[in-house]
Amino acid sequence: MPPADCALPSRRTLLKGVAGWAMVQGLGWVAPGQAKPARPFAADTAWGLLPPTATLPGGLRMPAPLPGAAPRLPVGEPGRLSLDQGWLFHLGDIPFPEPADHNATYLSVKAGNASGAAALDFDASDWQSVTLPHDWASAQPFDRTANVSQGYRARGIGWYRRLVRLDPALEGQKLELRFDGIASHATVWVNGSEVAHSWSGYTGVTIDLTPFARYGDDLNWIAVRADATVREGWWYEGAGIYRHAWLVVRPPLHIAADGVHGHPVQAADGTWQVPITVTLGNLADAPAGARVRAMVRDAQGRLLCQGTASAQVAGLDQAEASMVLTPRGAPALWSPDDPVLHDLVVELEREGPATGQVIDRRTVAIGFRQIRFDPARGMVLNGVATKIKGVCLHQDHAGVGVAVPDSVVLWRLQRLKQLGCNAIRMTHGACSAEVMDWCDRLGFLVMAENRLFNPAPDYLAQLEWLVRRDRNHPCVFAWSVFNEEPMQGTHAGKEMVRRLRAAVRRLDPARPVTAAMSGGFFNPENVGQAVDLMGFNYYQGDYDRYHALHPDQPMLSSEDTSAYGTRGAFTSAPDAHVITSLDKEAAGWGATHRQSWQAIASRPFVAGGFVWTGLDYHGEPTPYAWPSVGSFFGIMDLCGFPKTAFGIRQAQWLDTAPMVWIDPHWTWPGREGQPIEIFAVTNAPALELRLNGKTVARVDKADRIMGHTFHIPYQPGRIEALALDGGRVVARMAHETTGRAVALRLTPARTALARDGADAMAITIDAIDAGGRHVPVAQHGIGLSIRGGAIIGLGNGDPNSHESEKGTQRSLFNGLAQAIVQGDAGLVPLVLEAHTPGLTPARLTLPREARAAPPAVAAEAPRQRVERWLRSPRLPARPDATLAPAAGDNNSWDTVGTPAMESGPAGWRSYRTTITPWRAVAAHGGQLRFAGLAGAAEIWLDGTLLARKTDPAPAALAVTVPPGNKPRELVVLIQAETGRPAGLTGSVDLAP
Repeated sequence: MPPADCALPSRRTLLKGVAGWAMVQGLGWVAPGQAKPARPFAADTAWGLLPPTATLPGGLRMPAPLPGAAPRLPVGEPGRLSLDQGWLFHLGDIPFPEPADHNATYLSVKAGNASGAAALDFDASDWQSVTLPHDWASAQPFDRTANVSQGYRARGIGWYRRLVRLDPALEGQKLELRFDGIASHATVWVNGSEVAHSWSGYTGVTIDLTPFARYGDDLNWIAVRADATVREGWWYEGAGIYRHAWLVVRPPLHIAADGVHGHPVQAADGTWQVPITVTLGNLADAPAGARVRAMVRDAQGRLLCQGTASAQVAGLDQAEASMVLTPRGAPALWSPDDPVLHDLVVELEREGPATGQVIDRRTVAIGFRQIRFDPARGMVLNGVATKIKGVCLHQDHAGVGVAVPDSVVLWRLQRLKQLGCNAIRMTHGACSAEVMDWCDRLGFLVMAENRLFNPAPDYLAQLEWLVRRDRNHPCVFAWSVFNEEPMQGTHAGKEMVRRLRAAVRRLDPARPVTAAMSGGFFNPENVGQAVDLMGFNYYQGDYDRYHALHPDQPMLSSEDTSAYGTRGAFTSAPDAHVITSLDKEAAGWGATHRQSWQAIASRPFVAGGFVWTGLDYHGEPTPYAWPSVGSFFGIMDLCGFPKTAFGIRQAQWLDTAPMVWIDPHWTWPGREGQPIEIFAVTNAPALELRLNGKTVARVDKADRIMGHTFHIPYQPGRIEALALDGGRVVARMAHETTGRAVALRLTPARTALARDGADAMAITIDAIDAGGRHVPVAQHGIGLSIRGGAIIGLGNGDPNSHESEKGTQRSLFNGLAQAIVQGDAGLVPLVLEAHTPGLTPARLTLPREARAAPPAVAAEAPRQRVERWLRSPRLPARPDATLAPAAGDNNSWDTVGTPAMESGPAGWRSYRTTITPWRAVAAHGGQLRFAGLAGAAEIWLDGTLLARKTDPAPAALAVTVPPGNKPRELVVLIQAETGRPAGLTGSVDLAP
């Protein structure tokens, strides 16, 4: 079971934790005692939400910081240990050496004999130390010769190595090495044996480590070659081990990885059942009887149902145990507005004398919800027709590329929840497991999407992996088998989809299969004939025609909009690659945010849609190329700062919380008296604009989809949009004319960081005037310094910026920039300072919350194993340190490994070996570490005495070794006493 501090508070508890702030009819968040909310923010039953966006002086909209550190996801898998720490990294390929002769060739193809950077004794002592997740591409400079779609950043090939010590107590257990994602193709070696290949950066790699494992001082080397020259997409994909790595320890008789399937289904009579299948594994040679108990508990821990099943598991094989549970009463239902989760707890016992003792356990979050797609009404969720208000989402973020910390993953999803978004399409491949877990808990419907359209075995396995991993998530409502494939309108494409659909159905018969089609809808043969749910990418003008031809097939917009916008820009400047954010421009295949949603909202038979995209992303800089390096499509920019589209979508999607949005800002020096184009939108019945307290426009019937445009002569002061309902102001937003910037400001996403060394957060950087108002036109270059943590990424949302996303320097872009900070392990506060010439600097101090780090495999410093010892015959007197066998004498001295220990008569032995130190030791010196040395001893290096051990008792010994890059002659003289052990009782290592 997970440690107590891994358990998440309930969503109700988390809401209670933010009760110091309250939403007042769209007016923002106010302190306790100032006002009482008329009704809560839409979907605020989904715990963990950021407060609704507040309008700060100057018109900047940002959420108030949430209290405390980011919550941690529960661990439902006992024995899972983090492997994120302790990795060494080398950028660039290291070619494998050609074998020198026949013997070397013979050995090179034997198990455990990998050469080059995969070899056990490879020198990686001067490689860079990194912590996972790690995306090396995010640190590369922008290069005009690099691939445009990947964001003009070189990717290439990189190597990783890690040393792992396994406790001898683990011997006999099932050990799994798991990588959640490596971009893009990867090969993994363990102890010199090639153990795995991965053909996609979006799928995980699980390796049975057990047959290759070594224990105690016999250490394990893991080597990974990540080939990111391979492109799977036409967007920024990053490079390296960019998701978490784990060591998972299971008992010999165990529940297999992703071995629990328990998705609730509703019968025609309205009753619920939970069909459960548990896959079991047996590491032993003999068959084993297994007894499985399954229980479903509600959020309060009350037992809804339970049952048992038995199975016989053959040696070194798998078997399944199945049962069907029927909950008592009507379980609370999961929905985006109220994402109620239940715990499916599966316990494994061995049948026989030990029956009753739980030897393995899984806890899986499940949800009771019924989703069907009606050809006329769209999606029906728990009996209610519900529009999908979705976004497409890539996985990268400003500053960190695809190696997004878990807490920033949560923050991004919280921003989408504020938007009124209720669904996410994971484009175009499997997202991280943490994203899926948060979608369950925050209340997002998810279209899970396959990356590579190919039913050949290697690629079909990727789709099957995705379904196995995610089929228990209540958030998943459909499986998408491809995105925009040229073969979509052909017989071959249809046949490929038939096979992919069948593979999905074998693993998950409950959910529909779809495909994101971008043409071929009306061809005589097309993939639409092989899917359960038709997915339209664009082609919104064909909705009616397709529905008329296929009135019995449900449909949705799997991708729409593709509107352009530069955050903070309100006129277009094509030569500068700047596009107004006022929702005026879109790709030729797409539409504006307003046009696109109007087409969906007016057609009940269209189940809903997914906007391209929720946030900007690196790469695919459509409609421009160099110097543009990022996309212009997002409702928010790459940092998560909102564009005008944020207000448009809130008006379209929020039904219960009144809101209003007005753009642009109101700081236009030199344009006095000239008309400024104003866009305002609200979900309230009426809208009013006021300039310096005077009404300048009023709309008695506000259009919440299309909004309203006005042209108001510029007068410095305050322009304000009021949302009206029955003549009463229910929401307001204002912009004020600001003075020159006089100071910097730092605003955190949360008020504290956890002490575990993994918690990270986004810090907003902006400039303010003398009145404390956000200056939207500030473009200052900012310098940063930090104590108690690290700046792991920088951004400002400018798709044309070539500033480094690492380091301590970043410019404001249209008033804003962002730093992603991560705290050191410990309770020392994190202090971030921002400065620029001429402005008052800002300082932010973030306290630390005492929270233990999750269980992890300790990082091991790299060390060179000293082996291949020659041991002299027993000698009656102390030999000279220069004593050695004659050239060509292969018989007089023994060849021994470690340990090499004996008990016998008194005497001396000389142990000698030749070692070429690793580069770090050769350059700077190091330590020679004897795990155990028995007997009195002398340590000699190149004829120089380094140390003496006078106590004959066995003990560890560390000896300082001076620099030197030539082969070194190491001699250990050991004196044995009669009947006492003497020799090398453990491993010998040379470490930097």
